[in-house]
Amino acid sequence: MVTPVQGARMIKSELIAKLAEENPHLTQRDIERVVGVVLERMIQALESGGRVELRGFGALSVRSRDARAGRNPRTGEPVEVRAKHVPFFKSGKELRERLNADE
Repeated sequence: MVTPVQGARMIKSELIAKLAEENPHLTQRDIERVVGVVLERMIQALESGGRVELRGFGALSVRSRDARAGRNPRTGEPVEVRAKHVPFFKSGKELRERLNADE
C-alpha cells in the first residue's frame, strides 16, 4: 500500500506524464488527446444533466443550488447570490475502502 504524502496532488500534466511513462508505445501527444477527449466527454455529460460513473472510483453529477441571501465577507454588506449548478462527487465503495484500509 502506498502511504499518502502530505499535501500530495496530481495535476493534468502530471497525469499525462505518468501515463506516457507507463505506456512508452504511445506518444505524449496521443495521451494528451485521449485525456482531453475523456475529460471533455465527462463535461458534456454533466452539461446535459447526465451523470458520469467510474466504477470503483466514484460518480460525478450536477446539483442545483437555490438563490440565497449572502454577505460580503469584507464589508458584511448583504448580497444576493444567484441560483447555480455545481458539480458533486460521490466516492465509490472501492475508493472509500482503500482510503480507510488499516495499515
